[in-house]
Amino acid sequence: MRKRIWGWFFFDWASQPYNTLLITFIFAPYIKELLGDGTAAQSAWGFGIGAAGFVIAILAPILGAMADTSGNRLRWIWLFSGLYVVGAFGLWWAAPGHFNLTLTLLLFAIGMIGMEFATIFTNSMLPDLGTEEEIGRISGNGWAFGYVGGLFALVIMLVFFAESATTGKTFVGLSPALGLDPAAREGTRFVGPLTAIWYAVFMIPFFLWVRDPKPAKPPKGAVSKALKEVGKTLKNLPKTPSLFAYLASSMFYRDALNGMYVFGGIYAAGVLGWSVVDTGIFGILAIISGAIFAWLGGRADEKFGPKPVITICILVLAFVAVSIVFVARDSVYGIPVGPESRLPDITFYILGALIGAAGGVIQSASRTMMVRQANPEKMTEAFGLYALAGKATSFIAPLSIGVMTAVTQSQQLGVTPLIVLFLIGLILLRWVKPEGNRAQWSDSSA
Repeated sequence: MRKRIWGWFFFDWASQPYNTLLITFIFAPYIKELLGDGTAAQSAWGFGIGAAGFVIAILAPILGAMADTSGNRLRWIWLFSGLYVVGAFGLWWAAPGHFNLTLTLLLFAIGMIGMEFATIFTNSMLPDLGTEEEIGRISGNGWAFGYVGGLFALVIMLVFFAESATTGKTFVGLSPALGLDPAAREGTRFVGPLTAIWYAVFMIPFFLWVRDPKPAKPPKGAVSKALKEVGKTLKNLPKTPSLFAYLASSMFYRDALNGMYVFGGIYAAGVLGWSVVDTGIFGILAIISGAIFAWLGGRADEKFGPKPVITICILVLAFVAVSIVFVARDSVYGIPVGPESRLPDITFYILGALIGAAGGVIQSASRTMMVRQANPEKMTEAFGLYALAGKATSFIAPLSIGVMTAVTQSQQLGVTPLIVLFLIGLILLRWVKPEGNRAQWSDSSA
């Protein structure tokens, strides 16, 4: 069992660089550099990721039900791992002078869809890894392990590959490794292949050590049955009010958190004028904070349960969302500063550490809360619904930020929808029972 748990941890380690390197700290700021305008980049990024989120929202619960009905979860993880690798590797071709924004966003979306769908099936394995009292700690340890993987990948990129647009050197003054051409930004573009290779290598322990019970032969009409099961589950959600409230709550607060991750790098690049390297340093602080607090949060989850942990994290993240609007190159919380002042940068570093800390804890606690709310007999379908809850409005945050940014022509005002989403999530959490609808599941299975 211990080896199986470590194998499960390695999915977080392998997949985290997609979030760390591509969505937030390296590739997103690079897109801003290519487009030359922070507002245009923030809008394009919002529309592209919003479209991917829409696809994920539609298919996630159906895939989960199909896995519960007809197949081994590992088979699905293999399939979506392929999409992850292809999408990530393809970002190598986002070259200056030959930049195709549509193709780039399409490849990014393919990789993101692969990551999100693979996550549905790995998350559904969590209840099999320990007792109810242990899974909060196991989830927190896995998330912390994933953050460490993201940190290592980010440091490798900053030290050996990601070059400054002005000097052509990496963070430590080296030329990009492997003879990559800084004039063609090959060092920074290598973030795509590195993310793909990292995933392929570090998923080996997962596939070697994690085993799923051998499924029965898929019955005829498995797809039709899965669709009916999803429809039935959605129809019956109001009859399980705690699960219904939790899915709705998490739908909003996780969407807002993803908005912070997606736009943090582009925001800092556009509003504060940060380079890819500056944003990378910001990422290191956020990831270290995230790893430490995900580990601590797992223990708090084990002791107090996930609901109070989630509540505190939402309050911290809402504070950060408000604060971001008031940090600019020429002012901090309305106080004017000179053009040479480092106060805006320091303030944003602190906010980044808070995002990392609260973000790591809330994501870990959220999946243990889902285990408590879900029907044990339909765990993969439940995590499909959980993915739906995370993605049903996942296009709202990026699209609303894209629209708000385009309308106001301000990156600062463009991120204000995040504040509203966090507050809605906090209000809906009030109706979530810490132990979910257990008695109801027990009665239905009796």
